[in-house]
Amino acid sequence: MDASLLQTLRLMSDEALADLLRRRFDLAVPRPTDLAAVAQRARTATSVSRALELLDEPTLRVLDGVRLVADESDTVSIDAVRGLTKQPEEIFPALDRLRRLALVWGPDDGVRFPSTLEEVAGPYPAGLGRPAAILDDDAGELAADAAALRRALLAASPQARAVLERLAAGPPIGTVTDAYTRAETTPVGWLIAHRLLVPVADDTVELPREVALLLRRDTGLLGRLQPCPTPEPTGPGERVVDSSAAATVLDVVGHTESILSALAEEPATEVRSGGIGMQRLHRIARDVGLPDTHAALILEAAFAAGLLGRGQGWMPSSGFDAWLAGDSAARWATLVKAWMRSPRDVRLLGTRPGQNRPSTVLSNAMTSRLAPAWRREVLGVLAEQPTGVAVEPDLLVEILAWRHPRRQNDELVRAVVEQAAFLGVTVADAVTGPGRALITEPDAGDPLGVHRSDTEPVVEALRKILPEPVDDIVVQSDLTVIVPGPASVLLAAELSLVTEPESQAVYRVTESSLRRAMDAGYAAEDVHALFSRRSRSELPQTLKYLIDDVARRYGGLRVGAAGGYLRSEDTAMVAQVLADRRLEHLRLRRLAPTVLCSSYAVEDLLDVLRRTGYAPVTEDDNGGIVIERSVNPRAPRTDRPEDTEAAASVDEAPFFALVEDLRLADAEAPRDDDESADEIHRLLQAAIPARKPVWVEYTDNRGDVIRRLLRPVSLRAGYLRAEDRRTDMLHTIAVHAIRSATAATV
Repeated sequence: MDASLLQTLRLMSDEALADLLRRRFDLAVPRPTDLAAVAQRARTATSVSRALELLDEPTLRVLDGVRLVADESDTVSIDAVRGLTKQPEEIFPALDRLRRLALVWGPDDGVRFPSTLEEVAGPYPAGLGRPAAILDDDAGELAADAAALRRALLAASPQARAVLERLAAGPPIGTVTDAYTRAETTPVGWLIAHRLLVPVADDTVELPREVALLLRRDTGLLGRLQPCPTPEPTGPGERVVDSSAAATVLDVVGHTESILSALAEEPATEVRSGGIGMQRLHRIARDVGLPDTHAALILEAAFAAGLLGRGQGWMPSSGFDAWLAGDSAARWATLVKAWMRSPRDVRLLGTRPGQNRPSTVLSNAMTSRLAPAWRREVLGVLAEQPTGVAVEPDLLVEILAWRHPRRQNDELVRAVVEQAAFLGVTVADAVTGPGRALITEPDAGDPLGVHRSDTEPVVEALRKILPEPVDDIVVQSDLTVIVPGPASVLLAAELSLVTEPESQAVYRVTESSLRRAMDAGYAAEDVHALFSRRSRSELPQTLKYLIDDVARRYGGLRVGAAGGYLRSEDTAMVAQVLADRRLEHLRLRRLAPTVLCSSYAVEDLLDVLRRTGYAPVTEDDNGGIVIERSVNPRAPRTDRPEDTEAAASVDEAPFFALVEDLRLADAEAPRDDDESADEIHRLLQAAIPARKPVWVEYTDNRGDVIRRLLRPVSLRAGYLRAEDRRTDMLHTIAVHAIRSATAATV
């Protein structure tokens, strides 16, 4: 008796079975009860479809060959498969991969495969059409005469021969207009007239299998099994890559700080569809000098890292302040790690086909479950190359198309390449040192953090290439402040208090910035000392004069809470304020030579006077100056449940524990070989075209066994849809729940 899948699983070693459960994760989740349940689940169409996505191009071709030479019981001889290719040595490695994934099993003279494979893989194995005799009697007669078939091919024009070559490479279906009445003067019309192509619909033609076999005679039936494309060992080199990466990293960190700081001052209103509207996004991007997609990428990465949230609009969260306290390496690592694991993709930004409204940044429409896996896949290929070696995007697309043809997504690959380049993970199509550490960093090898180092590998790698933070500045006579390198955390905090930023390395001292420092409690001597301590050279006179002038005028006016009053020891200043026409709307009244009052509140008086150019301060009931320490509002840190990805990357221990449990359950209550599953599938599939009635016995959701006389309608994705003619109801039944199926005799 041929080995069944259940018998094969029982004979597997613990290592091989654990490897199968790890690769085909759907076999382990939800947790199966025993090995028979694993075997039953592995045959379902959904599980087989997921397994096919793991196969590379040569392995898929060999699997097509297995389907092509299978007999009615889905049994295959390996010798028959070897005869399909000019590279028979490539068959056994591919079959070994198929066996490890339980897509084929059994001895070499009786290899078997799931009956659902025909449903999942499509109707054209190896890209070949149906035999000519099935398509058309005249075409079958031509195909039966080998000499006549060769003469017909030789008589074809170059244009007609090109059409045949294209269809022979697969798939064998072509779309035309008026297939049954096409004139013989066209290449396709000539091929139809000579029965080398057969119309199967008004707009469709099919290439008979015998014609394709004749055209593939030089390469074999399966065609040439191409090896994986290999990039040339060329690139900018490690030094150039890392030096360029350092500049990019500093830019990304600087842009992130600028964008979030702007949102702290003016939170973005959430639009009806969620997220930030396109108009506000365009303004954010314009202010920092970035394209909309790059600004959106920073916003999405910041949100995934917990730096951005929703409070009174979109604004920085409480995590932003902690992020600012770190150095550039730690900040960048936080951003790119969040980007790597986030299921949000800026590729979806804007209007897309089938959508009534454009997808806005930070909205639920930006979610793509494929994004994290594709980032790991794309960057993993780059990390396989030697340091400094580049892989062009076109070649990267070819490599990934070879590795996983059934889940090929060229647009997503190119989007990952562009995003990684902007973030500094890659430079000139080569992965950087920090990028390599990011890709190869283990995620779950040490879940408790027992052996984790104090410093993350990504941060360590980045600190090696970043320039040392600087603690000094250069102050110029035009009051600009130059920072000759990345500012240290303390220097950046001081500059944010006493200057206004103009770019990442250039700041400017203004009256408002000095007033802000004095509002925070700095005296003129403190500001002089700060610049003297940080400056590399002697401070210009213009800076000293500005500091002293602002300090002299600072506090010259006192605002109190008597409804609102102003007080000053300088009677000339009081008279100036009272006579200032810009302040007429305040309706100031003189209470004394040094005191004015108004009906306006204290906060309004302060705001108007400062906008007019004065430098008032608030005083308390005892006449002391009140130091105003404003705290920026922060949004709460919230995680979206839909953004949380179920991590399938766990170590070996859980899989070996599951294997042990499955073997114990199988030993305690062994079930018979479930060979009937394939027989049931074949019977139901054969009953669909003729709508033949079938007695189906299955287990419902409550565990009750039900037997019904049904007419199968479809069998797809692991579910049978069948109608009960007695009740006129349409039932949907999971295939794995069907216990038996018997063709009805009435």
